[in-house]
Formats: sequence, C-alpha cells, structure tokens
Amino acid sequence: MPGFVLLVRPRGDDDPVMRLGITVTKKIGNAVVRNRMKRRFRALARELFPTTGITGADHVLIGRAGGVERDFDQLRTELIKALGKTAR
Repeated sequence: MPGFVLLVRPRGDDDPVMRLGITVTKKIGNAVVRNRMKRRFRALARELFPTTGITGADHVLIGRAGGVERDFDQLRTELIKALGKTAR
C-alpha cells in the first residue's frame, strides 16, 4: 500500500492473541511526524484488528513516506484491503 507495508506471520503456538508492531524510520520525518504516524496506526489497529485481524499472528505495520499526508479514511480502507489479502 502507498502509506504503509503490512507484514503478517502466524506464530503457530496455539495462542489466539494478535500482536502488533509498528515501525517508522527516521527517513519519514522528525520525531513529531513519526509519532503522529504511529498514533494513527494504533488508532486504526484498535478499530480494525478485533474484527479483521488474524488470530494467533504477529502483525507489523511499517510506515512509508506517503502515509503521513494520507487521509485517515483512506488509510483505513487500505488497511482493510491489506488485512483481507493476508487472510487468504
């Protein structure tokens, strides 16, 4: 996706808990910009992961440069699409 990369890896340990990791590198911007992006990712994860996340898997969201300026609704749509692709 243009705003982020989503990596999903099943753990295979029979624990149904979904774990989330978020990373935004210094290439994206200064600390204020990186923290804003992380807050947006956490808000999306709180909203979408209980229904569309993969149980028993580790999810990693990697911020991209285009994700800072993207509309929040557009990010939500892209994350739903990415989670749908990984669920297959």
